[in-house]
Amino acid sequence: MEIPGLKSKELFPAIFSRHAAAYQRRLDQIMARGEARGRQRVIELIEAKPGMRVLDIACGPGTLSRHLAAAVRPDGSVVGIDLAPGMIDIARSAAIPNARFELMDMEELSFPDASFDAAVCGHGLQFAPHLARAMGEARRVLRSGSHFAASVPVTPVKESVWALLDGVIDRWLPPPPRAVDQDATRQMVGDTSAFKAAALGAGFESARVEVIDERVVWESAEQLVSLCTSWWDCAARMDGVPSDKRRRFIEEATVTLKSQHPGVIETTGRNHVLFAIA
Repeated sequence: MEIPGLKSKELFPAIFSRHAAAYQRRLDQIMARGEARGRQRVIELIEAKPGMRVLDIACGPGTLSRHLAAAVRPDGSVVGIDLAPGMIDIARSAAIPNARFELMDMEELSFPDASFDAAVCGHGLQFAPHLARAMGEARRVLRSGSHFAASVPVTPVKESVWALLDGVIDRWLPPPPRAVDQDATRQMVGDTSAFKAAALGAGFESARVEVIDERVVWESAEQLVSLCTSWWDCAARMDGVPSDKRRRFIEEATVTLKSQHPGVIETTGRNHVLFAIA
């Protein structure tokens, strides 16, 4: 059963901490294959250079931080912040040169004004219950003229693959966890005009939103189901489900998907990528 009344900051940090390792594995794979085009566009847009000080908001396991730290060496630095302790633990364990990681709320950054040369957020703003506050904090800690880029996943392109999987998931697993304070933010980041307006309202001098589709290739139905069940949203629905029921769910999902997609599978996702100048 869905737990009623939980707010974003009560729900998501615990979920992401429990599934941090699986999240890292999947994100590393799609980044290495060039399939995470929304996040990759974020890295491109801020134009990180040696000597810059960059903030990685909702840094997760430090995947973007690693790329940014390499770009700002030898004398630049990256600071990653996240509200999930499990994510911060993994990021710190990687011992990325020129990078450090702090447990911190994106809506209440502890840094002084104008202390960064650029900031990024890869698939994190949609979890902020108060988008205006998170955007305002990002603007506050950036120096004038600095670049801010953020990618958020939006409603994916409808495909038979996901329709097949969703049917099996809904039959076997409880409803997805849902925070009671998410709707306003999700609506804003899902609308390009509203997303741009939120950035301008937070004090950025200019802003635009790009729509970027991602093509992901899966080797087989078995691989897609295996990785899908380790991704945070499906994994969260499997929390507390008995092992035998999990096994039968995975078996049915694989057979159902393989019946119509017996070989390599391609899926498409969509991102809204914000680019703003402080």
